[in-house]
Amino acid sequence: MKSFSIIICVLAVWLSASNVVAQTGKTVQGMLRDNESRVVAGASVQLEGDKDTLGTSTSPAGIFTFNNVKSDKFTIKVSSLGFEPFARQFSFSPGQDKMTIPSFQLQGIANMLEEVIVDGVITVQVKGDTIEYATKDLKLREGALAEDALKRLQGVEVDKDGNVTAQGEQITRVRVNGRDYFGGDVKTATQNLPADIINKMQVIDDYGDMANLTGNKTGDAEKVLNIEIDPDKNNGYTSMLRVGYGTDDRYQATASIMAMRDKMQLSVLGNLNNINAPLFDFNTQGGGARRRQGGGGRRGGGGMFGGGNGITNTGSLGINYRQDISDKLTVYGSYSFGHDDNDALSSSLNKFIYPDSILDRNSTSNTNTIGNSHRFDANFEWKPSERDFIKVSPQIGYGRTTTVSENFNENLLNSELYNTESNYLDGVSKSPNMGVSALYNRRLNDKGRNIFFNMNISSSGTKQDQDRIIETIVGDPNNSDMTVDSLYRQTIAEMDNKSWNGGASVSYLEPVSQFGKIELSYDYNVNTYDNNRSQDAFNADGSVLDDSRYIFDRMYDYSFSTHRFGANYNYDNDKVRYAVGLSAQPTILNGDALVDGNAIDIHRNGFNLIPIARFEYKFSRQKNLQVNYSGRANEPSVTQIQPFTDNSNPTNIVTGNPDLDAEFQHNVRFRFNSSDFQTGKTFFMILNGTFTQDKIVSNNLRYSDSELGVVQETNYLNEDGAFNLRGFYHYGRSFKNKVYSLNFMGRASYNNNPSYTEGDLNKAQNWNLMQGLMFRYLPSENLEINPGVQYSWDHTFNTLNERSVVMRSWAPNLVGSVNITPTIIFGTDVSKTFYQGNAYDDNPFIINAYVEKRFLKGQRGTLRVQAFDLLNEQTNISRTVSDIQISDTRTNRLGRYFMLLFTYRLAKFAGGIAPQEERGPGGMRRPRM
Repeated sequence: MKSFSIIICVLAVWLSASNVVAQTGKTVQGMLRDNESRVVAGASVQLEGDKDTLGTSTSPAGIFTFNNVKSDKFTIKVSSLGFEPFARQFSFSPGQDKMTIPSFQLQGIANMLEEVIVDGVITVQVKGDTIEYATKDLKLREGALAEDALKRLQGVEVDKDGNVTAQGEQITRVRVNGRDYFGGDVKTATQNLPADIINKMQVIDDYGDMANLTGNKTGDAEKVLNIEIDPDKNNGYTSMLRVGYGTDDRYQATASIMAMRDKMQLSVLGNLNNINAPLFDFNTQGGGARRRQGGGGRRGGGGMFGGGNGITNTGSLGINYRQDISDKLTVYGSYSFGHDDNDALSSSLNKFIYPDSILDRNSTSNTNTIGNSHRFDANFEWKPSERDFIKVSPQIGYGRTTTVSENFNENLLNSELYNTESNYLDGVSKSPNMGVSALYNRRLNDKGRNIFFNMNISSSGTKQDQDRIIETIVGDPNNSDMTVDSLYRQTIAEMDNKSWNGGASVSYLEPVSQFGKIELSYDYNVNTYDNNRSQDAFNADGSVLDDSRYIFDRMYDYSFSTHRFGANYNYDNDKVRYAVGLSAQPTILNGDALVDGNAIDIHRNGFNLIPIARFEYKFSRQKNLQVNYSGRANEPSVTQIQPFTDNSNPTNIVTGNPDLDAEFQHNVRFRFNSSDFQTGKTFFMILNGTFTQDKIVSNNLRYSDSELGVVQETNYLNEDGAFNLRGFYHYGRSFKNKVYSLNFMGRASYNNNPSYTEGDLNKAQNWNLMQGLMFRYLPSENLEINPGVQYSWDHTFNTLNERSVVMRSWAPNLVGSVNITPTIIFGTDVSKTFYQGNAYDDNPFIINAYVEKRFLKGQRGTLRVQAFDLLNEQTNISRTVSDIQISDTRTNRLGRYFMLLFTYRLAKFAGGIAPQEERGPGGMRRPRM
């Protein structure tokens, strides 16, 4: 067995509790219910008196509390979407310092209060920007994970790779009890948290910290999943241990524990395997949106693995901690470590279409990549008073990657062999980063006057050392069997790129009417870059290769700063929400470069006017329309703006253009939602249009070199006319209390991308269409059948050469499981892909299957035999089409293996009852009394 060891020397978490400052004044407490005696959570409640103007919202139990009340007489005002406004006066009796108000009964507005009730239990509630699902009564097997619960929710989809979408948009962040879990990493939460400790799942349109604090929602929302732990499970622990071994020395060892006690929460996760199952995603900070290639099932929780390109040995360890130190101070954060050792084999067929010729480049590569990643994030939330809120969030990360690769390229010009190139690379890359962000919000009064401050500072860097050996053999175009010349060169390169970012903003809100506010804002942001690159070159005998194309020493430093002044008017009531305004953004770019001893100075000023426009109309809680416009300026990248030619790869050189203007994107977004959870209907539609002024495009050149063969050069310029249109829809319908579910989804996009080829304008016009159909049969926890099919069509037309490229694919699939006996389960995952138009003939047929036996008290033990890729056809095929290039790529993936897995779960909560013991035979949940 190929093995490695991971040693983490010290992981210590220590937090001390602080005393709560005693409250002074009087206390008022009450509860809100609707006209059917159900609690109303999240309602806005105000207390107004001659000495007080206080505000709060009701808890999940419908309770509101006011402390430090100074007035003897006061009015309680209640407002909540879907209910009639409510107001009533109260007064303290002489000597009374605490008042408990009898439950208020709110009257619902017709067609506004939307809930699904099954057997007296609310299963779905729509609360403004939040859709809340109760999960206790879902049909789930013993040992199910949060991901399995998500698959049962109306309007929520989980694809084969574990990516989660809700109402047609991807979930980009996960929280547990309102706080980020492992930095918000989606799959870490959904594929490791057990479903039986979850009380509710909330899909939230999150507009950021400022909107959450002030209620002023502008810009585009981020889809966030918040997982609420069952209050009955908030005092105890749940743990899992899984070990497995299989053919071809495949192994897996996974352990987790989640402990909760009152206001403390601790999770520890560990993972060691060679079946392509990483635990954390270090590709983005803070768990942002990410997409992965997949093909074997989920990563984390006990399904079958194998997704991801190549073969990967991985080891991971992480800890997530949260502590409510007092009513005013909360601390939470996480540390994650990951080690990956990946071997990937790939081949690609690339066709470059020029006006007078066609270049075919056939490539093969063998790459080993070893990476170590560390990530630490923390959050400190402090409420020094009822009106003040402070949050400080430091982050630290570090990554180190070593890469050894061997590549072979074969170039054919007009179908004749022109040259071959062997390329060996041995490189090391280090990437440290750190930063801190902070915000302060001050509520100046209870009518909406507010001031908000935000700041951030961060630094990051990449340092690379590369040792590359390139050997080129140039052929005679007139005689493919004759070698004209060969060139050996070894290059040793160093690259050190550092960046620093700092910014601060202030926003002031002033109410001008009952529903209207004016916002004034200022934002300053600066980015500085320090880029250095040098390279030496040698002949085969070790002597210096005296050629300026391969020996260079370059330095390029620049800074880009922006000031943004904005003003907008916001209107928000129960039915209509809109914002209109304008912001002005002057920009400054300063830079200097030292290229082989020559100094170059760069200075450029810019100015952008950015409109602000947003409109939302709520027909009901489950039916609304949103239209949003946003504008954004994008500065050129370092490569695009560099004032020199980068010929570190002499057969594919890049020349920057320091005179490039920033491109400006206009984005219009239309979203319509019309669902009826009571009847099991969901419909979502999204249309997006992006129009780009001064689009930064490439100019592709090709020429012949007597030593190097075919050389391609890229430079950059600005061009108008770039736009893309995208649309997505989802329609779902369930029948007989979700026993049967039918889902249709489709996507269409059109892209018009201008570029230049040898100075001539080309427009790559691309159509992409997708239509999918999924059916689910779920009569009980003991049987589930999910057949589906997806069809994709991709067409690209290039105006310069008047060529069309078409690719189609059909992908039927079937996922199902059945209880053969109450404790024996069989499951399978079958998929077949038919490609048409791809250069490769592979049409992989993937069959995964398992048989599982549950035993021990409460079915805590599980023994599973699983088979992955029974036909041994696992591979990844992809096509990329750009302005002049068509690239078909095939990459190896983990192939057929069989594995025996043992899983043991143990849970204990207050009262000593484990969740497994609340179930009947076969893992079926017993009805709650």
